[in-house]
Amino acid sequence: MNPGLQYQRSIRWHGPSPATSQWIEEGNSLREDIVVGATFPDYQLADQAGVLRKLSELQGGNPMVLHLSRGAYDPKEHRFLRNLVDSYPEFRVAYTRLVVICTDNPLNLNEFRDSLGAPWPFLGDPERTVQHDLDIEEFTDPHNPMIPHTFVLEPGLRIFSIYNGYWYWGRPTMHELHVDLRALLQKIRPDFDLGAPGLREAWDRGDREMFLVDTLDEPIRFTEGKTIGIKRGGL
Repeated sequence: MNPGLQYQRSIRWHGPSPATSQWIEEGNSLREDIVVGATFPDYQLADQAGVLRKLSELQGGNPMVLHLSRGAYDPKEHRFLRNLVDSYPEFRVAYTRLVVICTDNPLNLNEFRDSLGAPWPFLGDPERTVQHDLDIEEFTDPHNPMIPHTFVLEPGLRIFSIYNGYWYWGRPTMHELHVDLRALLQKIRPDFDLGAPGLREAWDRGDREMFLVDTLDEPIRFTEGKTIGIKRGGL
């Protein structure tokens, strides 16, 4: 049986404004309230080191790309995540977090992450809490994984775009993620265009909070003083 006939798939993303939001295909494989503009659940799961981590803790004040993965057994996951590994330096310099959640046990989770050479957090969910909560059981697969999804999240875990990766071509390309993240930054950063009215005046009068970035780590480079213009911390 064609797996595409067993349930309807949706791919959706949020453009620079609501007027440019687009829907491709029909249906929804997610819990009905998990939509663009909603807040993604702040799950707490053990990372590759066995440390419990909340998504909000890992995100801080940054944009974040969150991928819900089938796990190490699926070659499609290796292919897709290798694209993210190759592009990870861009995420670092753009203050953008990456997180993967999969249903692997701790041993397989670590081997999966190590085999990819991925430096960002992998969260394990062998109890399938996320799968059940989001109603994304991939019932066509005897491994009982989650239906793969990729989320682009604004600060505060607000959903900016969603990609359904049941079929590989439903997953975002690096170009699509770049477009999404550019639009997200234009939305949330008042200083995205440094020529915008009022920015120079705000800087000159010492009102510089809007120019700060959240590194979640000790800063290693400053443009001024001890807090203004932090440009890099470890991700």
